[in-house]
Amino acid sequence: MNALRRPTLPCLAAMLLALVAAGPAQAIEFRSLSEAAILYDAPSEQGKRLFILRPGTPVEVVVTLDKWIKVREPGGSLSWAERRVLAKARTLLVTADRAAIRREPREGAALSFEVTRNVVLQLMEPATLGWVKVRHADGLEGHIRVSDVWGL
Repeated sequence: MNALRRPTLPCLAAMLLALVAAGPAQAIEFRSLSEAAILYDAPSEQGKRLFILRPGTPVEVVVTLDKWIKVREPGGSLSWAERRVLAKARTLLVTADRAAIRREPREGAALSFEVTRNVVLQLMEPATLGWVKVRHADGLEGHIRVSDVWGL
């Protein structure tokens, strides 16, 4: 019967190197729409038109195929859109019925403004410690809880 042996230092180093070489897990890619976008059931203008998303709506990019992208929209459905409708600027969609935007990224901070469900906010900085800095179309800025938005 073979006894279990502890890995040697070179063996541990090789395993660590393999993990580092593998790189980080694939991150979810969110983008925003630069204009109103028709969503299709297939990557073709001959596909069935499903619905239209308004400009600024964040979408999750699932697959990229030539000039088409398969996206998951905030409602959760998967469909196809033309790649040209993707914007460089990132936005978030408010999912809470009513969300407080605070002047600082903490619960007790002063209120900057409030928004309701389906308001689109511009992403200003990456999320940290459960908060994300955003800007309203009117120019007001502040921090919102990440649990109150979709698109991160």
